Amino acid sequence: MDDDLVFKALADTTRRRLLDALFVRGGRTLGELEQVVAEHTQMTRFGVSKHLKLLEEAGLVVARKQGREKLHYLNSVPIRLIHDRWIDKFTHHHVTALTDLKRALEEEP
Repeated sequence: MDDDLVFKALADTTRRRLLDALFVRGGRTLGELEQVVAEHTQMTRFGVSKHLKLLEEAGLVVARKQGREKLHYLNSVPIRLIHDRWIDKFTHHHVTALTDLKRALEEEP
């Protein structure tokens, strides 16, 4: 997994909206995702397709052909890996400090 591609994919508002829509319901067509984007901005079908391609390259979206349709699904594994590597290790210390403080305050007379 290329962290840079995942961060680049997550950096764009339109791509985050697409991921949010796929989180709610996977198996969406390009047309359905185009409607999601159209609620917030005017973008051509080609523009939405380019965003989906970048999300696929980052491994955040998986597309499958079903008959004549191409259905898109969220793959949350790269996001989880980013969380585990970059976020979790920084929050662990703070959470531990807060639980220690809570215990200390509860032990006081």
